[in-house]
Amino acid sequence: MWLSVTGLLPFLLFAFVASITPGPTNILVLSNSHRYGISAALPIIFGASASAAALVLVVGSGFGQSISGVPWVQHTLQGCGIAWLSYLSWQIFNAPISTPHQTDANQRRLGMWGAASLQLINPKSWMMALAVISVFATQGADQQSHVQLLALVFFVVSMPCLGIWALLGAGSARVLQTPRAKQRFNRCMALLLLTSAWLSLFI
Repeated sequence: MWLSVTGLLPFLLFAFVASITPGPTNILVLSNSHRYGISAALPIIFGASASAAALVLVVGSGFGQSISGVPWVQHTLQGCGIAWLSYLSWQIFNAPISTPHQTDANQRRLGMWGAASLQLINPKSWMMALAVISVFATQGADQQSHVQLLALVFFVVSMPCLGIWALLGAGSARVLQTPRAKQRFNRCMALLLLTSAWLSLFI
């Protein structure tokens, strides 16, 4: 069963707010676009959006709901997420200054699979998926088709929202021309990413 217009609009608003507001994924998109250009941020955008949509499908199947309700699973995911984001923050903070066309061959970028994995170990992503299923998914025989539609809509909405952050990153690279300004921007992004990771312990 397709969503009615009155049922679709609230979910579109939810998906937009969840995707556009600052968070670890947005900061990583912004940082990578600033350092390497928009093309480098596209795999991150696709991987993060696809993984978030996949979480909606998993939670909607019932399997994810049972797992996310286990405290030790939540704590394990949270610990892994914080550890990985802290490592990424350290990499960004100490990254050599480069232009979108000059990259360090020895430096590993996040990439599509890294961004997808980040969503899978982020407890907030699981909570988002739970909110989608509990608030917007219908009950009954057509629930699975409804969940699939919600996942597709979330994917479609999140892609351009993260794309806006990529454009901001590329624009900031044009404004910040000096190596010192670029270094300050990188370190600011690293500290924001680290803060967003550790704030999950208190929210």
